[in-house]
Amino acid sequence: MTTVTLIGSRLATAGEEFVYRGEASGCDGCPYRDQCLNLTEGVRYRITDVRESGQILDCAVHDSGVKAVEVEPAPIKANVSAKGAYAGSSATLEGPCPYTGCPSHEYCEPAGASFDEEYRIDEIVGDPPHDYCGLDRDLTLVELAPPEERSGR
Repeated sequence: MTTVTLIGSRLATAGEEFVYRGEASGCDGCPYRDQCLNLTEGVRYRITDVRESGQILDCAVHDSGVKAVEVEPAPIKANVSAKGAYAGSSATLEGPCPYTGCPSHEYCEPAGASFDEEYRIDEIVGDPPHDYCGLDRDLTLVELAPPEERSGR
């Protein structure tokens, strides 16, 4: 489901993904609040279209102003336990990882996902980018369903 929202004009590129973090202190009293603060906090979104006909509006948060874009909840690439992982199954993230230099770290602690939530696996991507897991976890890289497609939502 596509939603129209406002985003910083420098970030307004089709295909760009971001995690909506909610209201910033500069949003207080803004006349565009209803158009900007209409997403779900903590959810990863993908920009599907940039409204080129729209104007750039002044913004106290984005120095280059904001423009209208269409967004939809985006799937999340993540490492999950390889045991029992298949498309359509449920999975949880394995937990925090202290190895921030590992090439898999962004998938073990993906932006827009929570350790205490269960997700549906949309697709098995394959082996994680690391050669060795410092926590000795047997992981596989998957694509988790966007929030609107998760079971129970």
